[in-house]
Amino acid sequence: MLQFSETIRQFRREDAAPIHERESRMRFLIKLRRSLQKKYFPTDRDRAMRRWRSDHGDETLRLNYSLNSESVVLDLGGYRGDWAHNIHERYGCTVHVFEPVQSFADGIVRRFDGNEAIHVHRCGLGSTTRDERIGLSADASSMFHSEGAQETIRIVDAAAWFAEHDVPRVDLMKINIEGGEYELLERMLDTGLASRVENIQVQFHNLAVDSETRMNNILQRLQASHQPTYQYHFVWENWQRSAA
Repeated sequence: MLQFSETIRQFRREDAAPIHERESRMRFLIKLRRSLQKKYFPTDRDRAMRRWRSDHGDETLRLNYSLNSESVVLDLGGYRGDWAHNIHERYGCTVHVFEPVQSFADGIVRRFDGNEAIHVHRCGLGSTTRDERIGLSADASSMFHSEGAQETIRIVDAAAWFAEHDVPRVDLMKINIEGGEYELLERMLDTGLASRVENIQVQFHNLAVDSETRMNNILQRLQASHQPTYQYHFVWENWQRSAA
């Protein structure tokens, strides 16, 4: 860690630099520290991410499902619509994309204009219907981030959405909603909705002191109806409904 210590000493010698330069150096320092930490003191998630990349998970595991043109897929956390595009292009399935950030939703609408198989919903799904504030940070935008630009988004009770849209079965539900996965999955388990989903592909986020506890409780409850087909700690995992 000598490189990191020397960098700190250099920064201290340059305390008289303008504020914007000091802020730039501080961002570099944080990035360097994280890089060194991942290399020399990797966390469980760091090791899981290495395995995920080695296994080419984004190109294989996240897209390889038994789907067809009759399948129904939910994409929670659409962002730019890349995953929705890839899964629809491969199988021709119907995709419901949920994206509560308006600029992202606008982009998805433009991208799939004229494609009647892809439906864009300008909301997120959660445990209750309400308005929330979200911190904007590209694909890491989250209700758990309070710094920087924010906007008001709409969260819809998952049970109410399913009832309104008469969706008896979902073949694949992808969830990447930056911390919102906990309340959503808890709501789906409480109401029995989880048992109507054939595959639940989820990325859990370690954003709060109770994140791991809530994740473990959710996974324990999921075992009653689903079994894991792959698991990478706090990266991606998939739970497939067990045979009756």
